[in-house]
Amino acid sequence: MESRSTGGPPADGPPEGHPGTSLGSRRGRPSAVARSPLTPYLFILPAFLVYGAFALYPLGRAAQFSLFEWKGFGPSTFVGLGNYMDLAGDEDFRRAIVNALVLIVFYSVIPLVVGLVLAAILRRGQVRGMGFFRTVIFLPQVIALVVVAVAWRQIYSPYGLLNDVLRTVGLDVLTRGWLGDPGTALAAVGFIGTWVQMGLVMLLLLSGMSRIPAELFEAARLDGAGAIKEFFAITLPAVRGEITVALVLTIIAALKTFDLVYMTTSGGPGNTTTVPSFEVYFRAFELRTVGSASAVAIVLTALIFVINVGVTRIGERES
Repeated sequence: MESRSTGGPPADGPPEGHPGTSLGSRRGRPSAVARSPLTPYLFILPAFLVYGAFALYPLGRAAQFSLFEWKGFGPSTFVGLGNYMDLAGDEDFRRAIVNALVLIVFYSVIPLVVGLVLAAILRRGQVRGMGFFRTVIFLPQVIALVVVAVAWRQIYSPYGLLNDVLRTVGLDVLTRGWLGDPGTALAAVGFIGTWVQMGLVMLLLLSGMSRIPAELFEAARLDGAGAIKEFFAITLPAVRGEITVALVLTIIAALKTFDLVYMTTSGGPGNTTTVPSFEVYFRAFELRTVGSASAVAIVLTALIFVINVGVTRIGERES
């Protein structure tokens, strides 16, 4: 008996002219736009436009202003590199740079050293409730620095919590106005930075240590390695990438800090706590020397760039 024809397409594919033919022939074949070497740049163009409008353009304008003597309004006078030459002999500016370098110790070095030790202890001890602990130590990062500064200003006041504790334990001789004493003001501000940055550094290090295979630690213990040897042989090499990231972020925070200094000491007493970012504000809005303030901003930008490029290169080479 003859089989009835279904009237459908042949088994080997759709008939010629069917829409599926052109789609199937083009499948896996990138379009001309996708093959263009300019396509990757089109994807990053929106982000680059935003970055250029809100970062590169203001930086370029600041560089332009640094070449002029200007009060922020009215006529300006072109002085070339005169503002930069004045900074070379400016005692306040040199003190601001030194203070910023000192703050790097409090913002970066101390949090990194303490954070490494504490993170290694927590990783080795497998503390319960780690999620809650991470939230608590990261909390200073999400609090506005203005709020942090006001709170610590109360702690450091002559009748604040710190002096009350010292009086309670019989150390009245150590009590003082910590932010008003030239010998302790910068360290007091720096310790606030240590408290703020500690959570970020520890969280980065803990996340890096959590990726280390447990078999490495087990093998080291079978070989008789103690906690210290484990730390230097396994933990420290494994978190070099996180250490580099932590250093870059905290160094930037130390060099560009402004609100903490402004709210606690306003650069005083004298110029013992002034920093470059505060100098930018003070020269632009208090002294009305916009050109000099812009020169300080450009020098600060260059300093941040050079230090962080150096840290990143060292970290990459070690890795």
